[in-house]
Amino acid sequence: MKQVTAFLAFALLMASCNQFDKTKTGMPYKITKGSSSTLLKSGQFIKFNIEFKVGGKDSILNSSYGHIPAYMRYDSSQLGKYNFTEILPKLAVGDKVEFTLSIDTLKNLGMIPEFNKTFNKGGVIKGKVEIISSFDSEPLVSADYKKEGDIEKEKEQKQLESYASAKGLKTQKTAGGALVEITTPGDLTNKADTGKEVTVLYKGYTEDGKVFDSNVDKPGAAPFKVVIGAHNVIQGWDEGLRLFAKGAKGKILVPAMLGYGQQGAGGTIKPYTNLIFDIEVTDVGVAPPPAPKPAMPNMPQQMQPHH
Repeated sequence: MKQVTAFLAFALLMASCNQFDKTKTGMPYKITKGSSSTLLKSGQFIKFNIEFKVGGKDSILNSSYGHIPAYMRYDSSQLGKYNFTEILPKLAVGDKVEFTLSIDTLKNLGMIPEFNKTFNKGGVIKGKVEIISSFDSEPLVSADYKKEGDIEKEKEQKQLESYASAKGLKTQKTAGGALVEITTPGDLTNKADTGKEVTVLYKGYTEDGKVFDSNVDKPGAAPFKVVIGAHNVIQGWDEGLRLFAKGAKGKILVPAMLGYGQQGAGGTIKPYTNLIFDIEVTDVGVAPPPAPKPAMPNMPQQMQPHH
């Protein structure tokens, strides 16, 4: 009997440890305390990892774990509603939080426009947060973010170097860290450079071979024109295309941080995804002059002097 009583007491203790509290707006959460008892102070900048999962298989929607952590300024007078920032006053560096978000509630609050395949009616989003550190000034945050960014870039470059080695690619590295393989040199007297307009046929895919975009396989797709140095394409392209000449063929291997980085590109390219492009440069020419800015309504483009 004593053993049964002890077992029940242990079970009740474990159940109480696993219970979730609720915020004022109804978000269930559970805090696992770290070693620090000093709570975060309003005005501090906090560095944290955050992850969201959804669906029966807990597919990751987004996660900073293993990548660049998130940063934010903690303002106790402007706490969020129905998200983890509601409980920031209860947290210290080293604390971990689990929370769940009702997809129905998110829709009712206008945070999700409509139900879809990802955000199902009656479903939940599971989240977790870990407070890594805090800073008292923005310059300290900037320095730390740069350090984390450099670590991420180096990791991505090593991943692509391993990919290139496994595929037997002979690459050269751009200043920013993209890898370029030139298989057909083309006309080396007419190379891409700053201010030149480059006409490109391309196919883009991820390291697992999944194609996300192409103007080669699509009937009627037009060649893509890029003005080098105009910063209207991802950095990996702007750097990599400079190694191509008219008629050249090859590949550009783009680390995520020189591509779509932490944000990804819609639902097509996930955050922190390295990209590979098969490239053919069909022409290199002089960039057209920029289009003139439209005149202001009811105003002449140029005032004429009085004689």
